[in-house]
Parts: sequence; C-alpha cells; structure tokens
Amino acid sequence: MFSFCSDPSSLEGLAWLSCYLTTGKHIEMYWALGTVLLLLAITAPTALAFGFGGAMAARSRFLPVSLFGRAYIAIVRGVPDIAFFMFFVIALDQLFEVIRHKLKCPDWPQDIWQGNDFVVCPEAKLPLGTAPQWVHETYGFFLAVLTFAIVFGAFAANVLFGAMRAVPRAQVETAEAYGMTQRQAFWRIIVPQMWVYALPGLSNLWMVLIKATPLLFLLGIEDIVYWARELGGAKTARFSDYPHPDWRMWYFLALLIFYLLFTRVSEIVLDRIMRRLTRGQATVAGEAQRKAAA
Repeated sequence: MFSFCSDPSSLEGLAWLSCYLTTGKHIEMYWALGTVLLLLAITAPTALAFGFGGAMAARSRFLPVSLFGRAYIAIVRGVPDIAFFMFFVIALDQLFEVIRHKLKCPDWPQDIWQGNDFVVCPEAKLPLGTAPQWVHETYGFFLAVLTFAIVFGAFAANVLFGAMRAVPRAQVETAEAYGMTQRQAFWRIIVPQMWVYALPGLSNLWMVLIKATPLLFLLGIEDIVYWARELGGAKTARFSDYPHPDWRMWYFLALLIFYLLFTRVSEIVLDRIMRRLTRGQATVAGEAQRKAAA
C-alpha cells in the first residue's frame, strides 16, 4: 500500500510492520471484520422477527399454530447450535434448489435423489455455475444470515413468549372492559410493555450472538477467525515476502480484545435502552428510578 513497501527485505521496525499489516491478505481480513459486523446488523433484527413470530404462534389459540410455535422453540433450543448450523445450511440450500428445479425443469426425467447424490437440473443450481464470485459469496452469506436467524430466533421466541405472559393480565382485562378487542389489547397493551421484561433476556442473547459469529468459519465463509489462523501461522521467506514465526497467539489475542470491547460497548448501549424503557414502568427498575428522582 505504501510506496516504501516495494522491497520488504529492506524494511525494519515500524516500517516493516506497517507494510505487513497492509498486505492484500490483511485487507481481506479487515473486510472479513466488516462481514462479521454486517452479519450482526442483519441477523439481530431478522432473528427478532423470527422470535416475535414464534412467540405469537406459541400463544395462539389455534392449536396447530400453537403446536408449531412451541415445537419450533423446543426443537431448536434442545439441539446443539453447531448441529443446526451445519444442518440448516445444507437443508436450506437443497430446499431452494428443489423449488427452482420444480419451477424451471418440470419435465426433468431423472430423480432428484440418485442414491447418495443430490442432482438437479443446471438451471436450478444456486448460484449458477456461470455466476461471478461475488454472487457465490453473497449467496453463502445469505444462507449464513438465514441460519443464524432461525437458530437465534427460537431463543428470542422463548424470551418474548415469557415477556408477553409477564405483562399483568389485569391490564389486558381492563382494556377489554373498556371495549378493546383482543387484537387491540395485544398491540396496544402487551406489545409496548413486554420489551421491559424481554430486554434482559434479549441482551444475553445478543451477547451469545456476538460470540457465535466465529461459526461463520464452519459455514464456509472466510471470517476473521479464519484469517487470524491463516495469517498468524509461521511464514518462511520461501512462501512469503514477510516471513515471521508462529504469531497465531497474537492474532487471537487481538480477536479477544476486539470481542471484549464490542461486548462492553453493547453492555453500555443496552443499559441505556433498559433505563429508557423502564422509566415510569411498574417494575423493580422503574421503581428504583422513581425513588432516585424523588
């Protein structure tokens, strides 16, 4: 990147380090850091949407919908995350290809399942073999986001389901006594107040989601953990312009510091949101604020 980096063998000290940290592979690592942040920015609201839908389904009075919502929560929460991450990526990819296969190749003479092989027509492949590399990477990222959202959505659904039930029933009954329908009472009484009860659980879930981002490596995405292991390994002059011993400990230490700082900032932001939500609410935190202001 710098003009003096043309001859790495002549560099020493900070000049060598500045050139080393701006090589092409390090730039890819910095882009991978952006990928992690983008994953969190997209997955968090998506998982919350899945969770809200799951919680509404679980509390539905229509039995099949209620059973579906409760099964979604129980099954995903009861299976190790890594198993679901590995399963959903394959299952979702094949599901999308089967749907495209049925639409684009209705006259396909062969079976999709041929022994242990999964075969669809070339037009149904996702992404197409002729697609540029960025399309393949975007599709892989989309599958990762959807997988994270499905898994963490189940945990969010459990938190929101409990929060909905924590809203005092007397308030709902009073609203209905004043002429509100059950739908109106849900959206005007339960939903605005449930966040006070849900935020502690959602805060913990956000922290777990941050710590789960290294699982991107298992999903075939070159994230910061992949690059830390790749760049930190010992490099000799034969294979690298910047030879160095095994520095993986320092790379992973940098990741540790990054995640600690990120979680600390998250704690500060979530604490401020909690104070704002509990203001004037009939909760322990709201009562503490009232006494402090008195």
